Amino acid sequence: MTQAKAVSASVSSGLSRRTVLSAAFGAAATAAAVSATNTAAKAASTTASTAGVAGTEGAKTMGSRIITRDGVEIYYKDWGPKDGPVVVLSHGWPLSSDSWEAQAFHLANNGFRVITHDRRGHGRSSQPWDGNDMDHYADDLADLINALDLKEIFLAGFSTGGGEISRYIGRHGTGRVAKAGLISAVPPLMVKTDANPGGLPKEVFDGLQAASLKDRSKLYRDIAAGPFFGFNRPGAVTSQGMIDSFWLQGMMGGHKNTYDSIVAFSQTDFTEDLKRFDVPTLIIHGDDDQIVPIDAAARASKKLVPHAELKVYAGAPHGITDTHKDQLNADLLAFAKA
Repeated sequence: MTQAKAVSASVSSGLSRRTVLSAAFGAAATAAAVSATNTAAKAASTTASTAGVAGTEGAKTMGSRIITRDGVEIYYKDWGPKDGPVVVLSHGWPLSSDSWEAQAFHLANNGFRVITHDRRGHGRSSQPWDGNDMDHYADDLADLINALDLKEIFLAGFSTGGGEISRYIGRHGTGRVAKAGLISAVPPLMVKTDANPGGLPKEVFDGLQAASLKDRSKLYRDIAAGPFFGFNRPGAVTSQGMIDSFWLQGMMGGHKNTYDSIVAFSQTDFTEDLKRFDVPTLIIHGDDDQIVPIDAAARASKKLVPHAELKVYAGAPHGITDTHKDQLNADLLAFAKA
């Protein structure tokens, strides 16, 4: 998703700091694994009568999880008043629903019901070997929306999540969607082709996959410490907390799932999906986004969704859900209320 030199940026820290972080993350990972195991055991004992509302086409709800039509377990959070207007937020690669927590908290605290989910193979959702592509991501999202019987949704996606919601609209329409949001989003197409000369060369994404196979833990640290939050820019103030959170979320994802997802987010063409956007749409992007450059993304999407409102954050990097959280929170809330 970034230039080779940016991906190769190194992260350095002292031995004692690494030891403390290792212990902390080890404990967190253990707790997550125990939680997932307990939930899976509980799910195994749940009978077929635990079905969701009518019309879910096979998806079943189980507490804070659903089982999709093809048997994949999707974890989700349901914050805010249950009778509030609905916002559904889809996360980026290789992250989880936790990456939306600042926006989810803000919107829920202002009366909205906010649903965030971990994409298949990411976070606390199960890790199927196959189906790590945009069609499956979109259908999983449809299963979640149908199982919870969500309507009049403000549906927004960050980065890869922007691709997921675009493919959802392309495959399932806007019958349950009232508004859409593309935040630092990958559509219409990231990879460079004859028809998309402004895209990034395929070699960039091949390099990401190679780095993931070689040492994905280091890859995630390097991306977070470098271009994702703009920490590689002169004078940038680095947040170790943001770097650690990115790394932890990435490492919770499945190795094969996050590897496959690189192709999904970079080489899926969302042009026809965007043409089906017939609801009010908000596009937000930083003009110093080194991961998903703005010209081939937000500005190109605006041409395909001419009625969309485009907000450009001057000097902002890719990870604006953290670096520009107050500004983004205010913009999302205002659009949701409009």
